Amino acid sequence: MGFCQDRGVLRLLRPLIALATWRRWVYLILGAALLTPYLIASMVVGSLLAGGHGDSLIYAGITVVALVVPIVVTGLVPAVRPMEGTAARELLGAPETIGDGRPWRARLWTSGWFTGHLLAGGVMGVLSLGLPAGVVGLFTVPFREHSTRLLFFSVRPGWTASWLPASGLVLLVAFGYSIAGVGALSTRLAPVLLGPSSADRLAEAERRATTLAERNRLARELHDSVGHALSIVTVQAGAAARVLDADPAFVRQALAAIEESARHALEDLDHVLGLLREEPAGTAPQRTLKDLDGLLRTTRMAGVEIDAQVEGEPAQLPAAVSREAFRIVQEGLTNTLRHAGKVPVTLRLAVLSERLEVEMINPLGARGDDRRGGGRGLPGIRERVTVLRGQMTAGPGDGHWRISVTIPLRRAGQ
Repeated sequence: MGFCQDRGVLRLLRPLIALATWRRWVYLILGAALLTPYLIASMVVGSLLAGGHGDSLIYAGITVVALVVPIVVTGLVPAVRPMEGTAARELLGAPETIGDGRPWRARLWTSGWFTGHLLAGGVMGVLSLGLPAGVVGLFTVPFREHSTRLLFFSVRPGWTASWLPASGLVLLVAFGYSIAGVGALSTRLAPVLLGPSSADRLAEAERRATTLAERNRLARELHDSVGHALSIVTVQAGAAARVLDADPAFVRQALAAIEESARHALEDLDHVLGLLREEPAGTAPQRTLKDLDGLLRTTRMAGVEIDAQVEGEPAQLPAAVSREAFRIVQEGLTNTLRHAGKVPVTLRLAVLSERLEVEMINPLGARGDDRRGGGRGLPGIRERVTVLRGQMTAGPGDGHWRISVTIPLRRAGQ
């Protein structure tokens, strides 16, 4: 029973001894400090405007207006929101409470919070200064020689005033609980008044989605460019090693292909790393269908026989379409090398008036050339096609693997 009683007492005293309570008290005292210049200025204004009337009510009214209006106006300044939000997070222990302070609705909420902070802080500041001194005075009343007037009644010294020290302790405890209560209420209200609004959360979700999309795009760029180069290098190095002594001319050709593929891969890697470091654009332009001949040449040097049929004018394609189409062809050739080996590839690229058609066909490899799982090749191609509102089909049929891509060149309704 005694243990339970002790736990109950500790539970009652916890708000008074908790470190969070006194951190929140510091936050309220900070509001009192901020209130001081406004209070002094309002008293000066009240004296100037109401001095000739001799009416204390007029003076009080003017002083209150001169106090509250500047505080409300100050709270409308966008910079107040991050200041108050940071203080609330560090001293009140509130969660992330800094939203965008520029919209007028957010400014109004911030102004209300700022005004409440200063006024509540002013009350707590006055109590913090006056109450301890008053309690000390209550302790001395029983020992005085003369009667003491408290509010509306007079207290005689001696045993009749012995209840005053106890009342002083009660006042101190009540003050401690008031600090805990006001601090807890402020902690609950801070995320509501200072936290991100629905528009802030939507903007943050959009920023995260944009960042994720950019990371995925960079991952595709690295996968397509560096992956293709490494496939060429692997095939060429293996072939050159097998005929190193028998066919020096082929070895020189293979080394030239390795050099060219590695150089292009380094350029692409430098470009992507420049984007990751947020450097100015221009480290290396992304390749388009204008560079298709070089891609086909390095792939042929790897031992892949390519029958390329190009219809129309690829140079007239929009830059985004041309760039993605180059990566689609590059990834298709990389997949062929990786899954089927050095087999003949038929590439058809047709630039028509309303669409771009890309088709790649190669014989199935010895393992059946099942590319549906594991790698990022086909998913990467599909992502590029989807972004351009195109259509893609890929799969085996009649002993061949076929990739067919159609990308529209006009917007719907044009």
